[in-house]
Amino acid sequence: MESQKKHPRAFSFEFFPPKTPEGVQKLGNTWRQLAQLKPRFFSVTYGAGGSTRERTLGTVIEIRQAGFHAAPHISCIGSTRADIAETLELYRAQGIRHIVALRGDLPSGAASAGELRYANELVQFIRGCTGDHFHIDVACYPEFHPQARSPQDDIRNFKRKLDAGANSAITQYFFNADAYFRFVDECEAIGIGIPIVPGIMPIGNFAQLARFSDACGAEIPRWLRLKMAGFGDDVASIRSFGLDVVTDLCDRLLSAGAPGLHFYTMNQAGPTSTIWQRLGL
Repeated sequence: MESQKKHPRAFSFEFFPPKTPEGVQKLGNTWRQLAQLKPRFFSVTYGAGGSTRERTLGTVIEIRQAGFHAAPHISCIGSTRADIAETLELYRAQGIRHIVALRGDLPSGAASAGELRYANELVQFIRGCTGDHFHIDVACYPEFHPQARSPQDDIRNFKRKLDAGANSAITQYFFNADAYFRFVDECEAIGIGIPIVPGIMPIGNFAQLARFSDACGAEIPRWLRLKMAGFGDDVASIRSFGLDVVTDLCDRLLSAGAPGLHFYTMNQAGPTSTIWQRLGL
């Protein structure tokens, strides 16, 4: 963890672009509430195959017009080089200087993975098109990518993104702090020194979180699953216990020198704000 302690702390909040006018209004209220916490930036996700490009950009522009930093996500799977170059130009024309570059998911029913198949190819392409214009964040997986052949292979893949020109990384969410500490130490051992910011998922709807975690390879520890299952339909107890667990996790990470936190807000302000206040940030 030593190299992580050198980096200034960066706090950030992630949203997904809403589909409906009500969703747009609700997200507007959410990000304005979270803006009072003065994060370094907000990020906005990008649907499979670029399906939300306009909505992603619209959300980013709205946040930027209010005077805050916002980083759109961009993914390469299911897209052509021309599509990606056009999206980058769109972002650059809007004065955006920070992006989150991901492989992304193939849209359901799509036949081809597109012209760039991996995130390191996307990072290389962005640098080729735009030089140093963008600060590029990439993803990493303390509990290893579900499709990685081995943990060693996964860390090598992560290093390829950095060698291609990434500036910093955000992890998949996790509930086991030791997985993060071990991952960072293994990264340091092969010369990775960029900030690796832990991704944090507040626990609201546990059934939804469990489904989501099974799909993306994020581990929910057995004790946490059993404890949550024991609450049954008692939503207040699930939320209350979830806040305790995630606040403790954040506290451990920051105390050990993690260079900030990136909250997957699920477009809700409440849980993130509560954790933030409890941490005394």
